[in-house]
Amino acid sequence: MNMQEIIITWATPVFFALIALELLVARLRGRVVYHGTDAINSLGLGVISQIVAVFSKLLTFGIYAWCAQHLALFALPAGSAWVWVSALLCYDFCYYWLHRAGHEVNILWAAHVVHHQSEDYNLSTALRQTGSGVLLGWLFYLPMAVVGYPLEVFVVVALIDLLYQFWVHTELVGRLGWFDRVFCSPSNHRAHHAVNDKYLDRNYGGILIVWDRLFGSFVEEDDNEPPVYGTRSPLRSWNPLWANAEVYWATLQDAWHARRWRDKLLVWLKPPGWRPADVAARFPKPAFDLRRERFTPPLSRGLTAYSLVQFALLLAMGVHFLDLAKHLPAGSLVGYAVFLLLSLYALGVLTEGRRSGLVLEGLRLLVTACIPLFTGDWFGVTHLDVRAIAALVAIPVLSALALGWLALGARGQAGSGKPIPG
Repeated sequence: MNMQEIIITWATPVFFALIALELLVARLRGRVVYHGTDAINSLGLGVISQIVAVFSKLLTFGIYAWCAQHLALFALPAGSAWVWVSALLCYDFCYYWLHRAGHEVNILWAAHVVHHQSEDYNLSTALRQTGSGVLLGWLFYLPMAVVGYPLEVFVVVALIDLLYQFWVHTELVGRLGWFDRVFCSPSNHRAHHAVNDKYLDRNYGGILIVWDRLFGSFVEEDDNEPPVYGTRSPLRSWNPLWANAEVYWATLQDAWHARRWRDKLLVWLKPPGWRPADVAARFPKPAFDLRRERFTPPLSRGLTAYSLVQFALLLAMGVHFLDLAKHLPAGSLVGYAVFLLLSLYALGVLTEGRRSGLVLEGLRLLVTACIPLFTGDWFGVTHLDVRAIAALVAIPVLSALALGWLALGARGQAGSGKPIPG
């Protein structure tokens, strides 16, 4: 197991322990900082980003390694402390510019938008990551390879920078005095996630907020204007696949409708929200409303609880997938990834309260039961004994019975004219 995998192994339970602590502290303070379906969506997007990373690491790390080997100006020693410290500073500097470009260039925003779509701001939001950032994000770190930072140093400092940013995604930590002036802090990052005019597109630093002070992108959180979270084109969906695709699709449509070839290119390169004049005139979009209602489709408490349990099971499968990724055959690995992606999609549609979600979830449970029942294994895990197969079949069967019972109860409540509790 390499250093990166060791760090992730130790960090994952810490993440969920801190989420539980945040929930407890919020309850003690009489605050609501979590909504179940929003948290499921955020965490599901985090799972998808990790699934994609399994297949993309070879590309991103491979390109970095090749550049470090063939283009490096210096041979920096991985055993020197100054190399590690300077690498972390350089990475954070590169991250600042990637993050800033992610808010100023539409094609990069199309990837980064996923992290901003939640209308909550809590520790689950930190795990809400893009699945498509791998497409162009690696370009911003190639200067480190050219300077000569070894791949093993780059991988670890990248993980440190990412892990640091987890704790700043909370509303429960207030101002921190001098710390806020030097480092990215909860206060600074709350302003970054806000869509209020005064906060929009500010505070890009990962670990250090000093970069924002140097390059004119810093704004201080104002107690008189609480941050409003989300995006200016609200997602209004719990579908994790659509969350990753929505801006790409909208931009593709604008490019298709644009009459000038120049505008077909510019829609990808201009800042988010820019549209060719002819497209905006023919296909207008509603103006942004800061006081819009949050996206809360009605879902019974029973189905909400059911969705949380099913997501916990899918999360365990996701961890299992990441563990198997090191030695699974390519076919089984791809099959497992597709199964998880479609499962998260079905659960997302279900939590939107749509009837089609019940059908998709039922089909998902059927497939989940049939895989071990008819193959005797579980995506490359062979030689399962009878008790393991029975358990793997029983869980989706019992889930299907619970789903049917909850669906009938919700339908009966709706038919009687009583409101379905959210």
